[in-house]
Amino acid sequence: MDKVAIIGCGMIGRSWVMIFAGSGYKVSIYDTVPKQLEKGLAAIRSELESLKSAGQLRGTLSVEEQIALIEGTTDLKSCVNNAFYIQECVFEDVELKRQVHSKIDGMMTDAAILASSASCILPARIADQLRHRNRFIVAHPTNPPYYVPLVELLPSPWADDDVLTKTKDLMNKIGQTPITVKKQKDGLVLNRIQNTIFKECFDLFRKGVMTATDIDLVMTEGLGRRYAFLGVLETAYLNADGFDVYSQRYAKPILEVQKTFEPPQPFNDVPVLSRIQEEMTMKTPLDKLPERYKWRDARLSALNKLIKDMNEADASKK
Repeated sequence: MDKVAIIGCGMIGRSWVMIFAGSGYKVSIYDTVPKQLEKGLAAIRSELESLKSAGQLRGTLSVEEQIALIEGTTDLKSCVNNAFYIQECVFEDVELKRQVHSKIDGMMTDAAILASSASCILPARIADQLRHRNRFIVAHPTNPPYYVPLVELLPSPWADDDVLTKTKDLMNKIGQTPITVKKQKDGLVLNRIQNTIFKECFDLFRKGVMTATDIDLVMTEGLGRRYAFLGVLETAYLNADGFDVYSQRYAKPILEVQKTFEPPQPFNDVPVLSRIQEEMTMKTPLDKLPERYKWRDARLSALNKLIKDMNEADASKK
């Protein structure tokens, strides 16, 4: 049976474990702290049971069948041994990732693929000193990965051709949606787009243009409704009978608005952050966050089912 190694049992690592186990892979998850590992394995079982109860469990295997495929270890060599695919999920710190990958480098097989869940760190910053840098790729999931399928793939500059193709095929096989980042770009793509949106929302709040609640409504009741089914570019394409017409109508006003954008600023304006926090805690107190996570995940799961059902209905009409 094909074995996958997951390095780190935080939320991202646990999500990868459930995704791979749900697709029938043997999964070994590693953490340096025994209690953290024990807690992570218990959380995986609890989450799988909750998913089953809610009718949201992925794959065709039962909870017990999936659990039987999962093992935890504090021995990195044991975790990596004979794994054809290794997914690192430690904190977003370049030095920590370099240290972890340096250790894995001496334990993995020459044919294995070594992937990082890094969200903003370019492959070369992690893999430049690795002997197996030709087997390295960033495979950045979207949080929470179990419910949001997108995975950004960016191979190292030295990667063998099969690293991208095999990783892409694997992501498709386990039910994720891989996209290929074709150039080495800081922040990859998802976070470049997300951070652009976040920066403008933060600036609008800081200037008193809107409340935090209303800014979020712009997405949940406006842009997000469209973007759940259509991308940014197709939305524009449909809004104006093609891009030629869109450009004729909107190029000038778009440029005028862009000229008013603020330059980049550090995200550390404490008074502004405190005011946003105050609004957010009125809606969801910090001690209620676990309940809100479940609320979010249930809706993401329902949206996934809706999109799947609609896509299947569309396909049946062709």
